[in-house]
Amino acid sequence: MNFEKIIDGYKDDIIKSTQELIRIKSVEGEPKPGMPFGEGPNEALEYALRLAESMGFKTLNVDGYAGHADLGEGEDVIGVLVHLDVVPEGDGWTYPPYAAEIHDGKIYGRGAIDDKGPTIASLYAMKAIKESGVKLNKKIRIIFGTNEESGWGGINYYLKKVKAPNLAFTPDADFPVINGEMGILIFNIEKKFERKCDCAVKINYIKGGNRPNMVPDYCEALLEVADEKKKFVKEKLDKFVEKTGYKLSLDDRGKQVIIKSYGISAHGSTPQAGKNAISQLIAFLGEVIECDCDASEFVKLYNRKIGMEYNGQSIGCGFEDIVSGKLVFNVGVIDMNEEGVKVSVNIRYPIKYKREDIYNGMEEELKGTGVRIVHIEHLPPIYIPSEDTLVQKLMSVYREVTGDYDSKPITIGGGTYARAMKNAVAFGPLFPGQEELAHQKDEYIAVDDLIKITKLYAKALYELAR
Repeated sequence: MNFEKIIDGYKDDIIKSTQELIRIKSVEGEPKPGMPFGEGPNEALEYALRLAESMGFKTLNVDGYAGHADLGEGEDVIGVLVHLDVVPEGDGWTYPPYAAEIHDGKIYGRGAIDDKGPTIASLYAMKAIKESGVKLNKKIRIIFGTNEESGWGGINYYLKKVKAPNLAFTPDADFPVINGEMGILIFNIEKKFERKCDCAVKINYIKGGNRPNMVPDYCEALLEVADEKKKFVKEKLDKFVEKTGYKLSLDDRGKQVIIKSYGISAHGSTPQAGKNAISQLIAFLGEVIECDCDASEFVKLYNRKIGMEYNGQSIGCGFEDIVSGKLVFNVGVIDMNEEGVKVSVNIRYPIKYKREDIYNGMEEELKGTGVRIVHIEHLPPIYIPSEDTLVQKLMSVYREVTGDYDSKPITIGGGTYARAMKNAVAFGPLFPGQEELAHQKDEYIAVDDLIKITKLYAKALYELAR
């Protein structure tokens, strides 16, 4: 069945619906009655369900945690797992992050590629199947999650109330097919400070970052600097910037000095694609701290054990395997003051390892430092063999539509809703070679790609459901 002509007729509606969804600031907020993740995610959920209803689909809102839209009948269900929430927008956007402006054929906005554009593509793919009148032997269900970026409480609640699909894909990663995802750990590195600082260069606080799974693009430190050390700090900063190329600045406020570090945001699974503002700043502080207090000792420890590394080799977890490659280590948030420090970290670990391997390696490396590791979240790795029917069918559709017959299933460090159930994989929306803009400023989805993935998803859902 050729759905392309039908979808081409939807082009203006697909663009409009994507823009409307992006304009909803669906960052998780304070819970309210019927809105477990705040007003933004709830507004996005209600919008998606209204749009689905207008297309003639049966919908269900599961207590504000998630929802779904159905096409067809039958006991067997083919699922599409999407999410409507987004990470905070961050700074430095060329175009407003929630305006959904179109420039040079691209729709700009937070969530454009992760995961609102693909959500709309999936809905219109279902609509094309419905309009075509083809016979389906299985039900197609698109499931709308509401806090994928911050804990998965929504999808977990939904799956306790509603039976999981028999097979599913999530349009929230890369093409061709993601049949393996690395394990994910989120944890804090914490230490209480007992030896207070009374130095000529004293750290009052360090603050930076938004989420563990984002490379932080800004961090600042408030220092108390004695008069005789002002020139020393300024000269050190100038030399450091010249030597490293990092973007740091100094704001002189008399007895106090604010050091500002500007990085480049990126997804926590690809920290090498960004520049970590926290690590840059702490690297500089290591140049000017001359004290034996706990705050100063932590700066030195950070630079020894974490520094600018992406793979955890100095902190005892530099593991890798043939299937998924090297472990990925991202520092996402820091909150440090005179009382202590908390650093939030996101790790993607190789498929053939266990979380105990990671934590044991770090505990051994940090022994005797007074630092403790606080476990917060764990998503174990997943892997579906390339020979699996789901993988084979999706690969066949991808190759047929794109002409890319040399492609093979791949493994990623990202974490998608494919982990939420058995027999699920990630499938798009990013094509090979395209720039990864999820969690970055100036996130966008190209209109041509939006229409192309709609056609891909229509074909894929038909093949799985017929």
